[in-house]
Amino acid sequence: MSKVKILNTTQIRQKLNRLAYQVYENNFNEKSLLIVGIEGNGYKVAASLAEKLKEISPIKIQLGKIKLDKDKPWDGDAKIDFDEKDFVNKTTILVDDVLNSGKTLIYAVKLFLDKPVKKLSTVIMVDRSHTRFPVKADYVGLTLSTTMQEHIETDFSKKGSEAVYLI
Repeated sequence: MSKVKILNTTQIRQKLNRLAYQVYENNFNEKSLLIVGIEGNGYKVAASLAEKLKEISPIKIQLGKIKLDKDKPWDGDAKIDFDEKDFVNKTTILVDDVLNSGKTLIYAVKLFLDKPVKKLSTVIMVDRSHTRFPVKADYVGLTLSTTMQEHIETDFSKKGSEAVYLI
């Protein structure tokens, strides 16, 4: 099984920088944003995005995390590390590293559907264009059409040596 690096640390930072400016451009009138990452690499992308937004904008940024079983998101309830008051009538940005089938993202979105969220947007580092669920990424770092046999692996374990691989 061959592993091909498709994004290096510099390219990932460039993409995150662009994504932050796009999010800011589309939400410049907001007083605050809740940036919510899906546990794991999605949260790491969200944390980097939140950090960049704090640098470039006067918007108050709050960071949150959603924990759910990515293989069987319907088993058990998703857990959040923020209060409902943090997103009711507020703009929320949901972040994950890779959009494969859309299953994880749609179950994460489900948490906000029965609440009066002002606006909900999604940010994805890599979109594989294989969604089977009615969910899309509003902001995308890289769109990469892959075969069903290929996989995207993100590695954000060590700051300064982040990478995205095609396997």
